[in-house]
Amino acid sequence: MGTVRGCEIPEDLYYNVENNVWARKEDDGSVTIGMTAFAAALAGDLVAYTPKKVGKSIKKDKSAATVESGKWVGPVKAPVGGDVTATNDQVANDPSLVNRDPYGDGWLAKLDPADWDNDIADLVTGQDALDVFEKKMDADGFDGC
Repeated sequence: MGTVRGCEIPEDLYYNVENNVWARKEDDGSVTIGMTAFAAALAGDLVAYTPKKVGKSIKKDKSAATVESGKWVGPVKAPVGGDVTATNDQVANDPSLVNRDPYGDGWLAKLDPADWDNDIADLVTGQDALDVFEKKMDADGFDGC
């Protein structure tokens, strides 16, 4: 598990750093997506989660869900494109689960990926992700999680 300024950044995930989202390819070929710990820290405690409906096709970098905190409402952009196969009922019932466990129980959607191999070409993973997040946090003046 990598950490940047107190924010967990698992090195086995794929990240769109600009949009603060992650993707994980599952053994069954599906892709789980969610917000980073950095995004959750910036947003503050989440109070609402409105995912796209199961069956909806989502293009890469388009909204997979809308989340709301006391200080922010906005889209969570999909790091890869595909069809929504599942949304997270646990997060619907307790949106702050994303703040507590963004890479585990706080996932936001599962997709049947449309073009995984091409979509991940501009995502970062491993040490590269840690380095890019450090630069982004520095540029944004972010003190830490």
